[in-house]
Order: sequence, then C-alpha cells, then structure tokens
Amino acid sequence: MQADILIVDDEEGIRQTMKEFVTVSGFQAVTAASSEEALAIMVEQSFDIVITDISLPGMNGLELTELVKKDYNVEVIVLTGYTQEYSYEEAISKGASDLIFKPVRFEELILRIKRVLKERKLTNERTQMLEKLKKLSITDGLTKLYNSRHFYSQIKTEIDRSLRYEHPLSLLILDIDHFKEYNDRFGHLEGDKVLVRLGQVIKLLLRKMDSAYRYGGEEFTVILPETESAEAKTVAERIRTAVKSIVFTPKPGEEVSISISIGMTAYQPSEDLATFIQRADQALYGSKAAGRDKVSAIIAQANPDAT
Repeated sequence: MQADILIVDDEEGIRQTMKEFVTVSGFQAVTAASSEEALAIMVEQSFDIVITDISLPGMNGLELTELVKKDYNVEVIVLTGYTQEYSYEEAISKGASDLIFKPVRFEELILRIKRVLKERKLTNERTQMLEKLKKLSITDGLTKLYNSRHFYSQIKTEIDRSLRYEHPLSLLILDIDHFKEYNDRFGHLEGDKVLVRLGQVIKLLLRKMDSAYRYGGEEFTVILPETESAEAKTVAERIRTAVKSIVFTPKPGEEVSISISIGMTAYQPSEDLATFIQRADQALYGSKAAGRDKVSAIIAQANPDAT
C-alpha cells in the first residue's frame, strides 16, 4: 500500500524515528518541524496523510489540520501527549481522521495509517462512482452532450445569473434537415453517426462557458452566456457552415452532406422560461419555412429574420 506521508513534529528525535519506522513499513515520508514549514512543503509536494503533533511552535496542530483539510485532499492523523486538554471529538471536528495519544507505539501507528488509507481509498472510490453516476444522469448516451433534463436545469441557472449580473444571454435551437429521410434511406446506425458527429462539431466550436445539449431526436440546443444577439448569430452561422462541410459515407462510394436549420433568440429580462424557449423554437421554424439550411433570429417578439 503505497502512500506519501508528511510528519510534523518540533522534536527532531521523534521526527526522525517516526520517519525511519514509517519508511521501513513501506511508505514514503517527509518531515517538517512546524506547521509553517509543513504548509510550505505541501505547496510543492502532494501527500496522502499528514501526521502532526498538536503542540507545535507558532500554529498548533489542530490549526494546521483545519487549514490542510480546507485546501488539500489529504488525511490528517493528530498526535498529542495532553490527554486532558484535547479530545477525539475536537480533533475530528477540525477534520482529523484519527487522534493518537503519546507515547506512540509505532506498531499501532502503522495500523492506524493503514486503516486511514483504506478508508481514504473507499471514500475516493465512492466519490468517483457518484461523480460517474451524476455525469451519466445528465449526459446523452449517444452524443455525449448534456441531455434535455440538464438543459432545463442549466438554462434556469443561466437566466438567474443573467438577471443578477445584467449580462446578456442567448439561446440556439438546431435541427437536422430531412433527417427522417436520411434514416429511412441509410438506416438508423448511419443516422446515429450523423448525430454523434454533429455533437462533436458543436462542442468543438463553443467556448468553455457555453454548453450544448441533445434536446431530443435530431434537435440540439446551445446556451450562450454573456453573448449578445449579433455574436450568437455569428456562432450559429459558424456551426451551420461547419456542419455543411462534413462529408458522410453511409454507403461505399456514396458521399452525402447534411444541413441544419437554426433558431436564435436572446433572453429578455423578466420573461418566463417557456416564452424564451418558445421564441427560439419559432425562430427555428422560421429557418425551415425559409428553405432550411438557414439561421433565423427572433429578438423579443419581432418577426424572424432569415438569412
């Protein structure tokens, strides 16, 4: 069980003896004589466990524990010789994983280290599993873009942010033109390849603050925070042009291009979510009515302006 351990104690003899025993037991160990020195070391090197005495010159071990737990993903084992002054509950409340009273039996210390490392591993695995499940719950399995459920959650967040900071917010809704005919002609597996490629292209053309979603079927949405209408229309045109340039080969020797229609709108303060989304939808229908392969914009309640 590999681990990097930082030992913090102001008594050099204890530091070195502990380091030797921990090293012999198969761990990597570094020492520090004070909390301040320990924090300086942690800026340069990562650790799995910090073992610290409570009684230290300057910042004490509990204060160090609190700072370490705030800024680093590391476990802390606290040592103390003052059984009446400090309690297990107090150490745990500061973020410590364990409290050991001096004099320390090194065999017991190694057992405590192994227990803390085992619990750390289980916690990390649980956290990773929960993060994976969360990602799966908000991600479209085919395109790897966010799904429609997450779209509604995120658009509400972006509207709140837009109102709070008085920043512009724009929305795109995209639809693949004649996608049913493509599926009927080449099959759903080839249609899925189109959806995947479209998702990749959209994601590639966005900024970090932007986000793309598979809205349903062959429809996609793009949220553009801090983006005025003119800039949003430029983004939409960039996506439309990039998609049209893709060549698919659904059958040997047969090359096919697709096009998309896009509706764009900007959020108007105090309007409800449904109105905002419906206006983008109306702009999309404007693009289709104008012959498809177009970007249309509706600003507030104006008529769509197909280009």
